[in-house]
Amino acid sequence: MNAKHVCIAFAAAWGAGLCVAQPVQQPAPADLPSDEIAQRLLRDDPGVVQARHALDAARHRAVALTAGSHEWTAKTWVQRRRDRSTGTDANEWSVGLERSLRIGGKAGLDRQLGEAHERLAEARHGEALHEAARELLAQWLDWLVAEQTHRLWTEQLAFAQDNLKAATSRRQAGDASQLEQNAAVADLAEVQRQLSTAANEESKARARLRAHFPALPMDVPLLSEPLPLTGDPGAWREHILGESDELRIAKEELRQAELSAARARADRVADPTLGVHSTSERAGAERIVGLTLSMPIGGVARGSQEREAFQQAEAARAAVMRKQRELEAEIASNQADATGSVERWRFADQALAAGRNNVQLTQRAYSLGEADLQTLFLARRQAVDAALGAAQARLDALRARYRLLVDAHLIWGLDHE
Repeated sequence: MNAKHVCIAFAAAWGAGLCVAQPVQQPAPADLPSDEIAQRLLRDDPGVVQARHALDAARHRAVALTAGSHEWTAKTWVQRRRDRSTGTDANEWSVGLERSLRIGGKAGLDRQLGEAHERLAEARHGEALHEAARELLAQWLDWLVAEQTHRLWTEQLAFAQDNLKAATSRRQAGDASQLEQNAAVADLAEVQRQLSTAANEESKARARLRAHFPALPMDVPLLSEPLPLTGDPGAWREHILGESDELRIAKEELRQAELSAARARADRVADPTLGVHSTSERAGAERIVGLTLSMPIGGVARGSQEREAFQQAEAARAAVMRKQRELEAEIASNQADATGSVERWRFADQALAAGRNNVQLTQRAYSLGEADLQTLFLARRQAVDAALGAAQARLDALRARYRLLVDAHLIWGLDHE
């Protein structure tokens, strides 16, 4: 299991106990689809279904490679001989069996190639599960962002309607001008526009999620509080790399390319064909039993195929290095997001609390005639911006944390091995 046995300290903030031998699966956080639901959705994802059939095909291919492509060939011929010196005719015939034999360790290489094909298909199946889980996480959180934004503008609609009522009352009482009332009407129209946009975005996000995962229950969860990433970053990196099916695919492609190169090298010496035959000549007067041996003589083509396979193996080796560097950079970026996003959410939450308090005070002051409408609008716009920022920051922090959990295969049963 290599890096899967790396020990990572998981604090209670991550919903798991201390790791003793290796990381363990965790229950899905309450604001994500449950393990049971997610596993069913991922199992039925078209990409996963496709990879599962490809895995079954690879298993059959492994059996075929182990058995080899050489088969028994039956041969026969019949003829009629006429001897002009005697004027007699004689029926003659021959029957035989022949088969090519794999030499030079080719049978063992073919068996290893079959196993490599199967391991590669398993890695691709694992990556299909991982990608489906990432898609589920991304679209779920995108929908929650849109839903939170829609809910916020719904709340603002009530405030804008109250402001218009207050401005109208003050206008009728002679405490406000027509200009203030018109401004309140314009503010209400703007909030209605924003609400319509938010409702449309929520509808689109819901539709996308429903199209990709039709069986997913669309119940809005109570969002949890973002918590900081704990544990050694190096241990996280090693564990995620050890669980990475992308890296495993690259390594299995390298192993397959190396075996193909070895097979091409062994194929420089062609496989001989051995046969046995029995022949009857001159109406059975002569009976012949014999063995045959034939062997192709390799030429330029076999040498070129060997050199091509060697270069393919070198390309696959470089692909492993490239993929590992890409993953290390991505992991480092995700770890930085998981840490920095929590801090940004805390600042945004502080701004939200201050903005809400300020708008409440300004609303009361406006109702008492101690503040003008423009001051109220400014306070409310600041509060709206703070609320939108806090909602986005919260979901960004949760997204960063959950993405690491998915990449580490710690939720939704992704530790399929």
